[in-house]
Amino acid sequence: MKTKLMIVDDDEEFAASLGAYFAGKNDYEVTAAAADGEEALEKLRTADPDVILLDIVMPKLDGYGVLEKLDSSRRVIVMSALSSGSFVTKAINLGARYYMMKPFRFEQLEARIVECMKSSAVSRIKNKTLEEKITNIFITVGIPAHIKGYQFLREAIKMAIDNPDVINSITKRLYPEVARRFNTSPSKVERAIRHAIEVAWNRGKIENINSLFGVRVYSHNEKPTNGEFIALVADKMLLESV
Repeated sequence: MKTKLMIVDDDEEFAASLGAYFAGKNDYEVTAAAADGEEALEKLRTADPDVILLDIVMPKLDGYGVLEKLDSSRRVIVMSALSSGSFVTKAINLGARYYMMKPFRFEQLEARIVECMKSSAVSRIKNKTLEEKITNIFITVGIPAHIKGYQFLREAIKMAIDNPDVINSITKRLYPEVARRFNTSPSKVERAIRHAIEVAWNRGKIENINSLFGVRVYSHNEKPTNGEFIALVADKMLLESV
């Protein structure tokens, strides 16, 4: 199966040379090209590339703006002449897998694409194991899979594992991001997660919960806030080196 690429760069000559290089390779297919960030986001809907090759300095919407709007699961390799460490750090913090400083040999970029695809395969395996562990916790504490809060809560816990600091911005970052991923509103995410936790407490599996976390955390007369429960599960899984 060919690796699908999307080239996003306003340098027409560079983009054409890069496209020609990968067109001559049997393992790659350039499914889309864009000269600015807005065009890239528009074409992304139909192109669905495996890897996005993204420039930073572009008209209308720059590469950082594109990274901010992309789902964290997208594989992005930044290609830029900007060499300052702050530019590199910002791109990586926004989700770029690699930062290639121009000029570079196309063979080097190809090697990064291969690494990117390999690391994504490992990540999928880890994510499957992670979801299985979260599912087991939900079964133990009595959160049923058919309620909306189940999916929202699972996604929130995964986010807190990937970035523990997000729990400190639960209303400004965590709820809005979960809502974006499920095409709903932050307030609905908050209510659904709260309902899921209430269901667990109403089922009376408090002893299971306390046993799960190894200490007597809660009683029947008290239940954690959304943030406390998310942090508790995420911390447990981080301590177990998930």
